[in-house]
Amino acid sequence: MNQPAPAPSLSDRYLQPVSVPDPTALAHVQQLLDIAEPYAVGQESDRLFTEAMNESNAWHAARSPFFERLSASAGLAGRSGRPLAGIDELDRLPFVHANFFKAHEVVSVPREEVKLNVTSSGTTGQKSQMFFDEWTLRSGQRMVARILDSYGWIGSEQPVNYLLSNYQPRPGLNLGTSFTDEYLCHFAPVNSVEYALKHTGSTHEFDPFGCVRALLRFAEEGAPVRILGFPAFLSFTLDRMRELGLPPVRLNPESLVLFGGGWKGHADRQVAKPELYRRIHEQLGIPDERIRDGFGAVEHSVLYLECANHNLHVPTWSRLLVRDVRTLAPLPFGERGYAQFISPYITSVPAQSVLMGDLVSQHSPQDCGCGLPTPWFTVHGRAGLSRNRSCAIAAAELLKGTS
Repeated sequence: MNQPAPAPSLSDRYLQPVSVPDPTALAHVQQLLDIAEPYAVGQESDRLFTEAMNESNAWHAARSPFFERLSASAGLAGRSGRPLAGIDELDRLPFVHANFFKAHEVVSVPREEVKLNVTSSGTTGQKSQMFFDEWTLRSGQRMVARILDSYGWIGSEQPVNYLLSNYQPRPGLNLGTSFTDEYLCHFAPVNSVEYALKHTGSTHEFDPFGCVRALLRFAEEGAPVRILGFPAFLSFTLDRMRELGLPPVRLNPESLVLFGGGWKGHADRQVAKPELYRRIHEQLGIPDERIRDGFGAVEHSVLYLECANHNLHVPTWSRLLVRDVRTLAPLPFGERGYAQFISPYITSVPAQSVLMGDLVSQHSPQDCGCGLPTPWFTVHGRAGLSRNRSCAIAAAELLKGTS
C-alpha cells in the first residue's frame, strides 16, 4: 500500500513552484523567476530579463492609469512607443522614486487580491506602504529561500534559538522588517525566540538587559543561534555586555547573523561593518563568514545579501542602475549615484523600477573575488532630499485625473 508523501517542511515549502497571475501575459516573468540559481548570468538570462520587463511594463500600464502615463512619457507605450530591445536599454525604463510611495497608494490588482500590506520602518515622517498579491508575496519569499539555500542555511532539523533585533509582534504591526524576520524564522526549527524591541503596551522599547540575558542563556544551552534584524541593537547589546564587565561567550559555531534594516534613527552611533563583525566574533564566537548584511526595501523586496567577502551581489532576478544625482544619467561601474533597482517580479504595484534615495556604487564581479559572477554594490549612505522630492512630485503629477 502506497504511503502518502510527507508534507513539505516550512523551509521546503518556500522553494515550491508558484504561478504568475496570467501565464500568457507573464510567460517570461514566470521563466525568469523559475531560474533556481540565484546568481546565474549569460545571454539567456539577459534575454529573459528583457522580455520579462516588457511584460511587466505592459501588465502595469494596462492596470494602473498612473503607470500608463509614466510608460507613455518614457516612450514605452502608445503608437510611437517601443518595448526594450535588449538588456542594454534598461536605462530607458521609467522609474518611480521610493518617496512617491510614502504619499500615494497605487495598485495594479483589485484590492480583494491584496494578501499583505506592509509599511517601511522609517523612524520619522511618512512611511511607504506596499501591497502584495499572492504571486508577488510568494515569489519574493522564494527568491529569499533560494539565496539562503545556496549557502546551505535552510532545511536544518536542529532547533535554533532566535534573537530578533526587531519589533516584538503586536496586533496591527505591519512593518516590512518585522514581517521579513518572522519569515526567516521558518528556515530552521524554533527552540525559542527573544525580541530586542519589546512591546510595552503603547510602544516598543529596546531591552538591552533582556538581550544580554538571552545571549548568556543561548551560550549555556549550546543550540545554534540566529540573530536577525537591525544591526544597531546587536551593537548596543555588545556595548552593554562590555559595560557590565561580562567576558566573551561562545555561541554554537553553526550560529548565524543576518542583518537588515540599517541603523535607522541611530546614525550617530553607527559602527563600521568590519568593526562590528570583529566584535561579534570576539564577544560571541560567531565566525566571520556566518555574519552577513542584507539590503532590501519595502518598495523593492528583492534580497541583496552579502557574499563571503561582505559585498552585496545582484541576483539574477533583478538589475541595478546607478544614476547621477544631478542629471540622473546612468553611471558606469565605480561611480556613486542613486540606486535604481529593477525587477519584473512584482505584479501588485507598479514598482518594477524604483529609484531609491540611497547613494551606491556598482562594481564588476571580478573586483570582489568571491566567485559569484554578478555585479555587486556598496551603499554609501542617503542622499539629500531636494532631488528626491522633485522626483516624487514629478511622479505625482502623473496621478492627476486618474481617481
